[in-house]
Amino acid sequence: MQTLIDLSHTIFDGLITYKGLPAPIICDYLSRENSKEFYEEGTEFQIGKIEMVTNTGTYIDCPFHRYEHGKDLSQIALEQCAGLEAITINAKDATAIGKEYFIGKEFRNKAVLVYTNWARHWNTVNYFEGHPYLTEDAAIYLRDAGIKLVGIDSHNIDNTQGRSRPVHTTLLGSDMLIVEHLCNLDKLPESGYQFNAVPPKIKGAGTFPVRAYASFG
Repeated sequence: MQTLIDLSHTIFDGLITYKGLPAPIICDYLSRENSKEFYEEGTEFQIGKIEMVTNTGTYIDCPFHRYEHGKDLSQIALEQCAGLEAITINAKDATAIGKEYFIGKEFRNKAVLVYTNWARHWNTVNYFEGHPYLTEDAAIYLRDAGIKLVGIDSHNIDNTQGRSRPVHTTLLGSDMLIVEHLCNLDKLPESGYQFNAVPPKIKGAGTFPVRAYASFG
């Protein structure tokens, strides 16, 4: 029997994912009460409305997020974000995660999930400051190793103290996807599972929330 582990945070009305970006507004477009006007007695429906930036919750970045002419969400292949053989890297309590965490492992065509334990700060003020990140040399190493996707359970895969974003630049520039704000990575083994993080097929968008999960068996 297949086992699934949810690796996504819950999105709710008012959630702040990234400091400085607006929280989602989740409400009724058509409430159950108002739907009674259109349906027979005992037949009510709710139609919801969501207003949000695309960088909300656990989300995937594709090349268009960084590059004007990069692939957007409608252009990436399912093979890039679904059914990926995956490997977990334990970088718990590290801050600057360099290439030494990755040397000696086989990454070609795999998803690499970096466990930092930072998800424990989710939805608190501590989540935004001093978060773990990959260094530029780590990104270059993973690019050269031929990975398909990198995920992290942190506020950003890049160091946000400066204005450059070398990890996004390196990986997205090579059509390698990024998933940020993961959780439950402590429940994963080092290998022997598949990773899935499929976004909607949206033209003109480079980032969107996903229901990321690991599957075994």
